[in-house]
Amino acid sequence: MAMNPKNTSGRGQRDLKVKVKTARGRKLSSTRWLERQLNDPYVAAARRAGYRGRAAFKLIELDDKYRFLVPGARVVDLGCAPGGWLQVAVKRVNALGEASGKRQGFVLGVDLQEIDPVPGAEAHVLDFLEDGAEEQVKHRLGGSADVVLSDMAAAASGHKQTDHLRIMALCEAAAYFAFDVLEEGGTFVAKVLAGGAEGDLQQLLKQRFRKVANVKPPASRADSSEKYVVAQGFRGRSESDSESDPA
Repeated sequence: MAMNPKNTSGRGQRDLKVKVKTARGRKLSSTRWLERQLNDPYVAAARRAGYRGRAAFKLIELDDKYRFLVPGARVVDLGCAPGGWLQVAVKRVNALGEASGKRQGFVLGVDLQEIDPVPGAEAHVLDFLEDGAEEQVKHRLGGSADVVLSDMAAAASGHKQTDHLRIMALCEAAAYFAFDVLEEGGTFVAKVLAGGAEGDLQQLLKQRFRKVANVKPPASRADSSEKYVVAQGFRGRSESDSESDPA
């Protein structure tokens, strides 16, 4: 189960909020970000648990609810940097074989940049949008994937509508990638942004999966428009997909 990030020393003392003074040359937005980081219980909990970022708790909370990271599962994490989701997946699918008597899974991360190694996971520099990426991934896995994860976000432009469209386009591309590499019955989990342009993606996923849920895990900041789609029970790839998928 997920640990409680708000559980501190257990001494019953009230947590003290850290105030950050605005330094010369530092933008107000940077000061607010730093103050938020210092006061974020998930940031502190990630540091204590050895995770590479607070986002690890989002995956933990999603998996606690939907149970898709099972021992023996083959997992692909798209845009895996800095590696927090890989760390969670390795533990839950038993990629290191530490849980005796349970099947050993396999975790593969792909990203445009190199990341520091994550014990139990393979990470490769790969653009999942390039031709042949699907076959490279299946070759690394030794077959199809049981789970495809995506916590990717396009680089922010500062324009809300543009950023929304960019991340939805990225999520749709990840979904089509999942259609190519998932085993029948598999799961696709991806970050989306609420804002009105996700209707087409939702319709597409409902056609391809038996169950589609939209959830905002507790670890997702309340002031963020992000949420996660969890699509389970992949129906399989039809023969017409190669003709209908976008080039």
